Amino acid sequence: MPNFNTPPLLFESSRPGRFTSIFPASDVPERPLDSLLPATSLASTSPPLPELGELDVVRHFTNLSSLNMSIDANFYPLGSCTMKYNPKRNERLASLPGMAAQHPYQDESSLQGLLAILFDLQDILAEIAGLHAVSLQPAAGAQGELTALLVASAYFREKGETRTKVLVPDSAHGTNPASANLAGFEAVTIKSNAQGMVDLDDFRSHLDDRTAVFMMTNPNTVGLFDPQVGEIAALLHDRGALLYLDGANMNAILGVVRPGDMGADLMHFNPHKTFSGPHGGGGPGAGPIAVRDFLAPYLPAPLVAKSEDGSYRLDFDRPKSIGRVRSFFGNTGVLFRAYCYIRSQGPDGLKAVAHHAVLNANYLMSLVKDVYPVPLGERCMHEFVASARGMMRERGVRAMDIAKRLLDYHYHAPTVYFPLIVPEAMMIEPTETESRETLEAFARALLAIAAEDPETLHNAPHTTPVNRPDEVAAARNPVLKWTARLASQV
Repeated sequence: MPNFNTPPLLFESSRPGRFTSIFPASDVPERPLDSLLPATSLASTSPPLPELGELDVVRHFTNLSSLNMSIDANFYPLGSCTMKYNPKRNERLASLPGMAAQHPYQDESSLQGLLAILFDLQDILAEIAGLHAVSLQPAAGAQGELTALLVASAYFREKGETRTKVLVPDSAHGTNPASANLAGFEAVTIKSNAQGMVDLDDFRSHLDDRTAVFMMTNPNTVGLFDPQVGEIAALLHDRGALLYLDGANMNAILGVVRPGDMGADLMHFNPHKTFSGPHGGGGPGAGPIAVRDFLAPYLPAPLVAKSEDGSYRLDFDRPKSIGRVRSFFGNTGVLFRAYCYIRSQGPDGLKAVAHHAVLNANYLMSLVKDVYPVPLGERCMHEFVASARGMMRERGVRAMDIAKRLLDYHYHAPTVYFPLIVPEAMMIEPTETESRETLEAFARALLAIAAEDPETLHNAPHTTPVNRPDEVAAARNPVLKWTARLASQV
């Protein structure tokens, strides 16, 4: 049964004297607390924590969890984020004691199984990328971007070249210019043309001997494959610059085309998107990077290496390395899930992932484009960007109104207002894991919403505990500090 009620706060449910456990008597001599801790570390009174029985606590958090959107419970067409199903077999495998009970301080001799998996994953990702070397260290796609740019910076620094600019398309993810800035470069925006591709004239006008890297997402964020990528790579290489491929949209091209074959010199993967790892909740994540052979010496150390006797080790002997970007081996739980997914699919399966992702996106687009126009592209790759601009002009209904109303239909909203080059954008990515029936039901919901009274949409959602969240106020005035409240204050 769906839960549409707001569970009471733990403080509201609290009753004096209730508890969830009984602690045994201490088996060591008791000493006054002020003899163990300095007075400055002691509170004058006990914190006003809630007092509840175990059943109260279980029901509270279970009810809260039922209010969440999740890929296991809802269709989640969050464009660019690739919220696809996470196979449960990967969860079971990652929970095996041989994986879950490992400790990063164990001796390498006792980690041979884990290191063998990571070594294989390095090779597999290099093959998928069409590049030569891989680091598994970065803890997220954004950190993968930053790591790759730091590798590029080290490469140019050793060559004695002063390159200060990173070119970034205006449709790029916001992390691209942020990563460029953090890596010490100036981010320069490159315009899109009328077809949603890189404007080559604008690109040429900014490409010079100070250019280090062009950060390109292909397929791009409007869901289109840019066929100019080969020409762009050639122009960059003629100037001694590098092409970085943002791997956010690899779901569309797995097994079909390799970034290295397109001319990319560096790229990152998002295992939580492309390879079905858990996605959301703030982490942990992973963002492996792949690079060409001449950039490999600068990768973060250590890499996993195979010794002549067949054993595996961590290779720290990398004098040109940029150093660590993440402790230990990276987030091995996420990486192992990606490994299981890739091995389960195999080469033909990964290619089928791309084919079905593209098929699903085009099918869903065909169902809604007459009501929600798609300004760029007659066909798409893994996602498409529809526009509510006409509905805004004619009826005052915005993309955000549609997004909030979808919650009443028990669907997560698509990404809205991104990319910025499409007004009233709704970026929709169904992924390959959704059935035809789900896509058709979602299309019916979108079409029904388009016919509803504008006031109904302006006040949506109607079935959630908070009917009109103010995301602007939440961003400008976040409440980031927990404050204990007495029962009398509730």
